[in-house]
Amino acid sequence: MREHSIAVVFGTRPEVVKLAPVVWALGPAARTIHTGQHYAPALADTLMAELGLDPPTLRLTVGGSSRGTQLGEAIARLDQAFAAEPPDVVVVQGDTTSALAAALAANARAIPLVHVEAGLRSYDRAMPEEHNRIVADHLADLCCAPTDTSRAHLAAEGISGARVVVTGNTVVDAAARMLPDETERAAILERFGLTHDAFVLSTFHRPENVDDDARLQVILRELDALPLPVLLPLHPRTKARLDASGSDALGRVQAVEPLGYRDFLALARECAFLVSDSGGVQEEASIVKRPVLVVRASTERPEVLGTFAELVPPGRSIGELGRAWAEDLTAIHARLATLPTPYGDGHAGVRTVDAIATLST
Repeated sequence: MREHSIAVVFGTRPEVVKLAPVVWALGPAARTIHTGQHYAPALADTLMAELGLDPPTLRLTVGGSSRGTQLGEAIARLDQAFAAEPPDVVVVQGDTTSALAAALAANARAIPLVHVEAGLRSYDRAMPEEHNRIVADHLADLCCAPTDTSRAHLAAEGISGARVVVTGNTVVDAAARMLPDETERAAILERFGLTHDAFVLSTFHRPENVDDDARLQVILRELDALPLPVLLPLHPRTKARLDASGSDALGRVQAVEPLGYRDFLALARECAFLVSDSGGVQEEASIVKRPVLVVRASTERPEVLGTFAELVPPGRSIGELGRAWAEDLTAIHARLATLPTPYGDGHAGVRTVDAIATLST
């Protein structure tokens, strides 16, 4: 592949993490474009540096507006970029507004499109992400499915054959490289005043949880009532909602700034369990062998349900499930330690680039 022939587009923290292994494998062929959907330094520049990525080749600034405005602006600016310097291939990941925008912009310019983490389905039309990932899959010339389950979802929609390759999930590659060793993890625990297996790590950012003030208050009260200390890195969206409501509902929950990726992985590995509405955290839980309560009505990651993850939809109690887990941690951790992650062997980035080569030759 020629230098800077592959445009790799991302805009959020999970995209940066999961596309980093693709950029590592592409080397000088990668032309990185950051849409600015996540524009807080800890979610953008700091994270890229931590992952060993150079600053983006091109940086857009579409963050901070409504979903529709972001989508329209991102499509327009990406279209201009692709017209000025047409890449051989465009690579997107997941189900974000940035991924959908890049997929549509590539399609408009008849540029081959690769969708990393293709084929995930929650079958929940209330999720904007479900719409984004379906459109990206159907536009893609190459769908890189992380699991056989994802490949089956694609086949059921008529996407099969040479358009699909099962690669594993690139998050395994990223976590394998970035997870600190036991000594460094101990130092990170000390920095946060935490003890191995004696705290809960929690994250929340989805609109259905944080934009509804009553729902957010319930979540915070249930976290506060858990029998273990709770560390809550505040996503900018969550912090903004708490600031706007003037709420003092955190109680004993320790709120901190967004974590670096190494810090997050270290704390996930050392915690008793996680409570989150993040899709990526469900995957990372299977890598660090810790259980996660998924505070959502549905998930597009069925591979971990019943093993590493349990759904906590509205009406079900975080506190009740969390207390039961806290009383049986030793057995739970021992059981999960024997289970492999269903997301592959840590070579998804290389497999993805090998598959991209079939499009760009």
